[in-house]
Amino acid sequence: MDLEKSRERSGGEGCLVVALRMPVRIVVLVLVVPVRMVWDVLVVAGRFLGDTVLRPMGRALAWVGRAVFVWPFAALWRWVLVPLGTTLRWLGVVLVVVPAGALYRWVLTPLGHAAVWMYGRVLTPLGHGIAACAAAVGYALGRLGHGLLVVPSVWLYRWVLTPVGHALAWCGRGLVAVGALLVAGIGAALYWTVRVLVVWPAYAVWRWVLAPVGRVLGVVAREAGAALGHAWRVAGYVSLAVGRALAALFRWTVVEPARWLYRTVLTPVGHAVRDAVLRPVAEAARAAGRVARETLRLVRATARQARRDVRRALLGDPGTAGEQGDREVKGARAASGAYASVDAPAGPYGTGMPGASWGTGAGTRAQGERPAGR
Repeated sequence: MDLEKSRERSGGEGCLVVALRMPVRIVVLVLVVPVRMVWDVLVVAGRFLGDTVLRPMGRALAWVGRAVFVWPFAALWRWVLVPLGTTLRWLGVVLVVVPAGALYRWVLTPLGHAAVWMYGRVLTPLGHGIAACAAAVGYALGRLGHGLLVVPSVWLYRWVLTPVGHALAWCGRGLVAVGALLVAGIGAALYWTVRVLVVWPAYAVWRWVLAPVGRVLGVVAREAGAALGHAWRVAGYVSLAVGRALAALFRWTVVEPARWLYRTVLTPVGHAVRDAVLRPVAEAARAAGRVARETLRLVRATARQARRDVRRALLGDPGTAGEQGDREVKGARAASGAYASVDAPAGPYGTGMPGASWGTGAGTRAQGERPAGR
């Protein structure tokens, strides 16, 4: 498709472009494919490194930065600087603002009022009088200066300086005209000299040498750029194909065998171990725990009964406590016999532990007997 498009585009191009395009693209493709593959490998490695190393490291550094810089400064601001600023503000108000307000109100304001009164009632009339005297003196001095300085100066400017200035201006205009003629002649000579010796040769070199060479170099550079872009895209397709091939090879050589081993070997073995070993062991442990708990309960009931018997023998307590202890011992024995008959494996004497007829008998007696007083 790219070749057909290039043929369609080359319909209005010169033979030099058509002759340079294919060799340049081949050479650039050969040079660019390894670079593009190395670039893709570096991109993948960079992404993996960023996801596994740099991003967690950045998060850890961010947390460390917050713990080292942000949190201490925040605590300093909140618990030190803010209370200190509040205290300093209160001290400033008490020690500076209130005294300054009192000073302004009771000292500076009366002084200002007194100064205003003195300016309006004393200094202003005095200044007006001094200004009137100064104006009279100035008027007299002005009239005297006009008669002694202004009239002679005007006469000198009108009859002496003005004619002399006109003569000097006429001479200057003549000199400027002569200089302009000289500069124009020299400029024209330099202009034609530079044009003949520099401009026309440079224009000829530009038109007949540099412009054709520039066009050829532009064509070569344009084709090289197009070839580089084309080669970069083709190298991307090649790199993608190689990467997919390596991924497929890794999948069928490592991932699929590992998955098959996990599904067909490890999972059945794990289920068998769970069903044959772990569950019976867990059930036996739970049964042993229940038996141990009931045994401890029976021992505690027996100990309480023995304690009550000793207290009754020593203190002469009537039979109510003994009867209550007998009931508790019988209830604990009945419960232990029931748990043993349900949880323990069958022995030579039926359900329960071997020789566990005492548990069933106790449970029967506990069910048959009904203590008095309940």
